[in-house]
Amino acid sequence: MARSLIGGMINDGCNPEHISIADPGNEQRQQLAATFGIRTCASNLDALQQADVVILAVKPQVIEVVATEIATITQRKQYPVISIAAGIHSDDLERWLGGNCAVIRTMPNTPALVSSGATALFANQATSAEQRDLAEFIMRAVGLTLWLEDESLMDAVTAVSGSGPAYFFLLMESLENAGVNAGLPRETARLLTLQTAFGAAKMALESSDDSATLRKCVTSPGGTTERAIEVMESGNYQALIDNAVQGAKERALELANRLGNRHNG
Repeated sequence: MARSLIGGMINDGCNPEHISIADPGNEQRQQLAATFGIRTCASNLDALQQADVVILAVKPQVIEVVATEIATITQRKQYPVISIAAGIHSDDLERWLGGNCAVIRTMPNTPALVSSGATALFANQATSAEQRDLAEFIMRAVGLTLWLEDESLMDAVTAVSGSGPAYFFLLMESLENAGVNAGLPRETARLLTLQTAFGAAKMALESSDDSATLRKCVTSPGGTTERAIEVMESGNYQALIDNAVQGAKERALELANRLGNRHNG
């Protein structure tokens, strides 16, 4: 995800010389420097010396260690800190950073890797309007951005857009297999499935109609599509999706509580 953000920011016109990253792996640092022309450091503190904003693109299990390490410099410079670590609440991160500092929690998803992501953001009360704008500018470099005013909604965001790409991949996998079972060659079924998924998403993005209306427009009465939709609905398709999203939401909450309980002792 950090690599995607770096590439997106540079494509948006950010000077690579203004981007510094810290990574313990020498090979990773060399690759990033060669690919993007950015400054790389082995030490988090070295990377932050000239920073105006910090992005913590680390695993949730290590974010407390990283935040505690940079707390002194964060308190001195008072730059905004953007976190992409899933399940880490803003108040926990703010406390590890020493308190009274701007924290923006984000939930991007994997299509950010191809600059087509969807990212929800939540800012704590210490975050200024200018700092919110800066965070939005950075995350918008890899796709759509939406602000949340209630941090508890992050669990629903995780269930819908964070996990959502896997739902569509599963549908595409199933449709491809169904095409093969119906007699199509595997590669033909794959290409037809991928282009159909892409075309449907593009139509939905470019249309002012909602998804239900678009579905009805391609469902002719008494036709093949109507028969297929009837079969899906007979299997309680909507209830299945509802249950899947609710299950993912509950799991996101479980993981967040587990991280919070562990860190809070």
